[in-house]
Amino acid sequence: MDRNCSRRSVLRLAGVGSLASLAGCTGSLGGGGTTVRISGGVGPLPMVEVWADMYEDRSDASFDISGGGTGVGVSDVLNGQVDIAMMGREPEPEEIDQGLFAVPMLIDTVVATVNVDNPVLEALQEDGLTREQLEAVFTKEITNWGDLVDADVDEEITVYGRSDASAAYKQWGDFLAGDDGAYTESELEELADANHNGDQPVAEAVGSNENAISLNNINYVYDLSSGELEGDIRPVPLDRDGEGLSEEEDFYETRDEFLAAVEAGEYPAPPAREMFLASDGPFEDEAYDFVEWVLTDGQEYVRENGYVPLEDERLEEARENLAEGP
Repeated sequence: MDRNCSRRSVLRLAGVGSLASLAGCTGSLGGGGTTVRISGGVGPLPMVEVWADMYEDRSDASFDISGGGTGVGVSDVLNGQVDIAMMGREPEPEEIDQGLFAVPMLIDTVVATVNVDNPVLEALQEDGLTREQLEAVFTKEITNWGDLVDADVDEEITVYGRSDASAAYKQWGDFLAGDDGAYTESELEELADANHNGDQPVAEAVGSNENAISLNNINYVYDLSSGELEGDIRPVPLDRDGEGLSEEEDFYETRDEFLAAVEAGEYPAPPAREMFLASDGPFEDEAYDFVEWVLTDGQEYVRENGYVPLEDERLEEARENLAEGP
C-alpha cells in the first residue's frame, strides 16, 4: 500500500503531539483489499494505529482510523459508520442491549499531571498525593497549591477537564470518589476551570500553565520514543496509604517503570483500566481477522508501545468470546 509515512514511524519518532502529526500522513487506501473503519477512544488510538500499520504489512487490508472519544466510537459503530469502535471502558448495559459486542485488547492507565514548572513540584514528587487529596483538588475543596502541600506558596490551582466523551475521564471520576460511587463526567466538567477535547489538548493546556492540574493517559506524559519524562508535563505520584511516598510507590521516572507497576498491581484500577474493541453484533470478515490477530500475535508489541498486555487467562477468554460472538 502506497503512503507517504507510516503510522508506526510517526508514533515512535515524536513525543507529546505525535497524534496531531498523523493527520499529515497521506496515501491510497486502495490496493484491492478491504478497508476496515475504526473510530473511538484516544487512549488506545496510538496502539491501534501501530497494530493497523503492522497488520497492513501482513494482509491486503487497509485502515481508516479516527479518534473522537469512546462515546463517538460507540455511536459510530452502532450507526454503521465504522466496523470497530475503540473503547476505554466496558460497554454499558444499554449499549449491549443495542447490540454492542466488545472484547478487551490491552490495559492502559491515566495519571494526574501538572506543569514541569509547577510551584510545588518537588513536594509532589517527593510525597505524592493521596486519592483524597486529588478528590479535594478536582472537586474544588482545595484551591491553592500552598494549602495542598507543606510549602510557602500562594498560587491558585487551575483544574482542567475533558469536554469529549472520554472513558478516561469517567474512569478518573470512579477513582476520585473511592468507595462513594463515582463522579460523572458532567459533574467534573462543571467543577473544572476549563475543559478540552482530547488528551493532546489537555496535555498542551497543562504544559502552558504552571498552576494547572489535569489527567492524561501515560502515552501523553512520557516521550513515545525514549519512554522518558521530556515534555512540559509531569505525573503526580499516588500515595496509596497516606503515609507519604514509599520506595515501592516511587515508579514514575520512566514509562517502563510505570508500566511494570501497573502490571504488578502497584498502581490501582481504577485509574488503570482495560480497553476494548467493539462491533455492532459479532465481528465479521476482515475486522474479525484483525481483532483475532490483536489478541494473538499483536500482544507482543503492547509493552514497547506504552501499554500493558492482557494476562494469558484473560486473552484466552477474549479469544473464546470473539469466536463465539454475542
